[in-house]
Amino acid sequence: MAERYIKRHSKQTRITHGIVVIACIWLMISGLFVFVPPLAAAVGDGVTRAMRVSHRIVGCIFILAPIVSACLAPGGFKAFLHKYFTKWTPQDFEFMKKFVPYMLGPKRVHMPDQDEVKSGQRIADGMLILGGIAMAVSGLVLLLGTSVFHASAGALLVMRFVHDLFFILLVIFVVAHIYLGAGIFQPYRGTLRLMWGDGKVSESNALYHWGFWAREELEKGDNVVVEETK
Repeated sequence: MAERYIKRHSKQTRITHGIVVIACIWLMISGLFVFVPPLAAAVGDGVTRAMRVSHRIVGCIFILAPIVSACLAPGGFKAFLHKYFTKWTPQDFEFMKKFVPYMLGPKRVHMPDQDEVKSGQRIADGMLILGGIAMAVSGLVLLLGTSVFHASAGALLVMRFVHDLFFILLVIFVVAHIYLGAGIFQPYRGTLRLMWGDGKVSESNALYHWGFWAREELEKGDNVVVEETK
C-alpha cells in the first residue's frame, strides 16, 4: 500500500537539532554536579572535575552548533525566523484556547488548522530558545568572568541566578518537548521520525497537525514523495 509523505525537515536541520538536544541534556546532567555541592561531594573530586570540564566543552558546542548552522544556511535561518516571528491568526488564538482541553481529551476536541509552526509550538520553542540564549550568555560570563577577565562578585551572583532560573525553566520545557516530539502523547505518534529519522511526515499526520502548511505542500508537490507501507 502506498502513502504520500511530505519532507518537513532537512538533514542539516535534523543534525543541528540532534547536536543541540544531546548537548542540552548533557549540560543538565553535568550542571547538577557543577552547581549542586552535595552531589559533587557524593561523587568525589575526580568525577566533579570531569563533569566541570565536560560542562564547559559541551557548553561551547551547544552555543556554536546553531550559529554554524545559521551561517551555513542563511536562507534557512531567515525562514526559521519568519515562521516563529509572524502575526497570529484567529486559528492561532483558537488553538491556544483549546490546548489544555485537547491535552486532557484529544478525541473530544477538534483543533483548528495550523501553519508549519503551531502557535503553541512558537511559545514552547520560543521559551527553549530564550532559555538557551540566557544559559549561554550567563554561562559564558561565569566562565570568562573567573578566568579571562575579573567580573565583580555582584555580576557573577546575578549570572548565577539567571543560570539557575533558566535551568529550571529549560528542564520543564525540555520534558514537555520530549513528551510531544517523541510521540509519547498519542496524537503525536510517529513524529519522532521528523527529527530523529528522515524528516518526513505522512500526509494524514501533516493534515491533522499542520493543515494549512500540508495543503500548500501537497499542492506544490516539491517535497512530496510516495512510499510503500506495510
